Amino acid sequence: MGRTRNPAVRSMLIERAAQMVAAREPVTLRGLVAGTEVSTMAVYTYFDGIDGLWRAVRQEGFTRLAARLAHVPDTGDPVRDLAALGSAYLANALAEPDLYRVMFDAGFELEDAPAADATLERLVTAVASARDLGRFRAEVDALELATQSWVIGHGLAALVATGPLPAEALDHGIPMLTALFVGAGDEPQLCARSVRAGWRIN
Repeated sequence: MGRTRNPAVRSMLIERAAQMVAAREPVTLRGLVAGTEVSTMAVYTYFDGIDGLWRAVRQEGFTRLAARLAHVPDTGDPVRDLAALGSAYLANALAEPDLYRVMFDAGFELEDAPAADATLERLVTAVASARDLGRFRAEVDALELATQSWVIGHGLAALVATGPLPAEALDHGIPMLTALFVGAGDEPQLCARSVRAGWRIN
């Protein structure tokens, strides 16, 4: 007979694990279920063990990132949108610094890697739009430039959200992205205005 699964229990266990990570508590089977109405067996029922739970927690990090990126509107200025997506990425890391660390723990596979890849695809689409509108040169590779943009955002996130630099260092994203996009063909003054307009981290 198959084991009955309640999606609410699965979500609760993922959320508790994320909360424990944020509180810097060791994530143990007993700790996960303490104060709940489920037993430690629930971790095996829903995740096949603690490794499966970690995969789910990693996936949850990307799910929350995707939700934040989904709130970034298409303004008709794809360069501004690229900057806005970068700032949303950073805002997500600042809001979930410990979960952010788990997202990139390659020791555990993701439950749904294509869904995680879709977060980068938002950047690729914006780059392609900027190229199609003539803001970037026709030969610009959308995936390559999107990846370079992500590297800037990820570096800032690692150094500010989970590292030694103060929040003021996030302002470095404006000149770095501007230089990257001007190098891809955008007009300097227009690019600077677009990037500054999109770079709103909150």
